[in-house]
Amino acid sequence: MFPRTREDIAAVRQRDPAARGAFEIWLTYSGMHAVWGYRFTHWLWGVRAFFLARVVSQFVRFLTGVEIHPAAQLGHRVIIDHGSGVVIGETAIVGDDVLIYHGVTLGGTSAQGGKRHPTLGNDIVVGAGAAILGNITVGSGSVVGAGAVVVADAPADSLLVGAPAVARPKRGSKVSKENFNYTDPAIYI
Repeated sequence: MFPRTREDIAAVRQRDPAARGAFEIWLTYSGMHAVWGYRFTHWLWGVRAFFLARVVSQFVRFLTGVEIHPAAQLGHRVIIDHGSGVVIGETAIVGDDVLIYHGVTLGGTSAQGGKRHPTLGNDIVVGAGAAILGNITVGSGSVVGAGAVVVADAPADSLLVGAPAVARPKRGSKVSKENFNYTDPAIYI
């Protein structure tokens, strides 16, 4: 557990210019506290202590303002910056090196069983207030703009903005423009 904690703190120091030191991050970053609490609840879920996992998860939510379902799958170095209001659903999958800002929802759009929450690749930034909904995939290296509502798959190296969000190639993207479905070819961010 301690190597993962050190890895998380190093990731915050690298990506957050306001982070002043490891002790400050360890003590005051509620987003990190939520991720650490999630790891414990995910372990409980894995040993089939479902009720206890949900109880502890709700306690962590009460303390941090971040709700992560114990069955969700989070990769390494996931950072929840500012924390408050983040919701990550039961079947969500979040890759490595993902930065999530406050008010983000990784939610479902169906009451049916099975996979109903999004999958995020590696090296993704999700802006404040964004909603990524349904059993969709956002490719690695993408950026989801603040307030975007993503309801369709997006290829790697996408810039997703708007409601509903439209995937555009990021500036310098190596992905073919034919992989994107947008109407204004003059827009490259």
